[in-house]
Amino acid sequence: MAESTKQTQQAESQAVNTMPMQCTLARPVTFSGKGLLTGKDVDVLIEPAPAGEGIVFERTDIEPNVTIPALVSNTTSRARRTTLISGDITVETIEHIMSALSGLGIDNATIRIDGPEVPCGDGSALPFTEQILKVGTVEQDLPRRFISVTEPICLQDGNAMIAAFPSHQKGLHVVYDLDYEKEGSRIARQTQGWNSETGSYSTDVAPARTFSLQEEAQALQSQGLCTHLTPADMLVIGEDGPIDNEYRFDNEPARHKILDIVGDLYLAGAFIQGRIVASRSGHALNRKLCKAILEQQKVAKRSDAVASGLQMDVREIQRIMPHRYPMLLVDRVVEMDGDSRAVGVKNVTINEPFFQGHYPGTPIMPGVLIVEAMAQLGGLLMSRKLEHTGKLAVLLSLDRVKLRHPVTPGDQLVLEAISIRAGVRTAALQCKAFVGSRLAAEAQIRFMMVDAEQN
Repeated sequence: MAESTKQTQQAESQAVNTMPMQCTLARPVTFSGKGLLTGKDVDVLIEPAPAGEGIVFERTDIEPNVTIPALVSNTTSRARRTTLISGDITVETIEHIMSALSGLGIDNATIRIDGPEVPCGDGSALPFTEQILKVGTVEQDLPRRFISVTEPICLQDGNAMIAAFPSHQKGLHVVYDLDYEKEGSRIARQTQGWNSETGSYSTDVAPARTFSLQEEAQALQSQGLCTHLTPADMLVIGEDGPIDNEYRFDNEPARHKILDIVGDLYLAGAFIQGRIVASRSGHALNRKLCKAILEQQKVAKRSDAVASGLQMDVREIQRIMPHRYPMLLVDRVVEMDGDSRAVGVKNVTINEPFFQGHYPGTPIMPGVLIVEAMAQLGGLLMSRKLEHTGKLAVLLSLDRVKLRHPVTPGDQLVLEAISIRAGVRTAALQCKAFVGSRLAAEAQIRFMMVDAEQN
């Protein structure tokens, strides 16, 4: 028995040692140049960041400085580029620097920028890649974060398509098919594949430059964009091929499309594992896929939590909550991530008293009770915070309430509460309710914390 235990411990130790760990830059690196579209001079400093921090941009030309985590939830719609936004502050054209960080396996970095747009360099990710390779990386003490594609996803917009599939292989595998020949384009049909585990990002992807047809470049400059550039600076394709330039690869446009996909998908906040197939996809469709993969992961987590068993049964809930039947609307809590996130379940049966009078011919759970169920889960989550010990969460306000899908007898309502901010006296949460994978309701809920004995 002792020998068996020792062998198990050795195996577990080996598994931990082979688990990929997070990385950051060994030293800061700097870049200077003009933005691709705006042409404004800007300096960028990429600094090492602590494990678990992720990629964060910071506008240093604004007082006080504005930080924006590089997440797809912080993006806004812009033509031909990917843009982060916080309030009315933006950081434009981040896709190439994000691609370099992802391709080189940088988990954590702070990007300080003193202007509105990342320098364009030569239109590729090579300038960023070369500087990062010079300083190298250091391993950190947290495991790397991965998100695996578990079910096929296919998104289309006109003739553009991007799809994600599960893969038994590790890493991100991207295949891009670029085909504009039917429109008489001067770019020949071309394909390219790249695998993060077996391919070389620095040589196969990073050097590929952004490209445009001559008339597209002229149209942009007529709008006051890219006026500081000439065809010799970028890859502009005329009737006879690149103007005052030459291709770095026979299929450089397809390779640049892969570069963009790698950068846009890194806005998931983790490294995606799966197979990506795309045709004519651009930044907008890439970001939609990123959001769809994240939503798929959330649904899987909720399903796993419900299947895994209890974190808090009804007796424990009753010890915390003053509510009793028929107003106790959380049957059990199946997941509790500290005081930041909770998942609960409400099983909806035909015996619910409200069905007797609420559309009895076509029973539907009242929307106000769905919101109440979300609020009760939020109150349970807030009870986990140390400074809230001995206090009750009393509903203070509701914002952005949306009822999106009816809840009927036989449904299992899966509730999710995520803390936005929590002080000693008040707290704010983002709450959602699902039936299967469908969003039934959502709301931002604010609470006031009061003493449990208070009348």
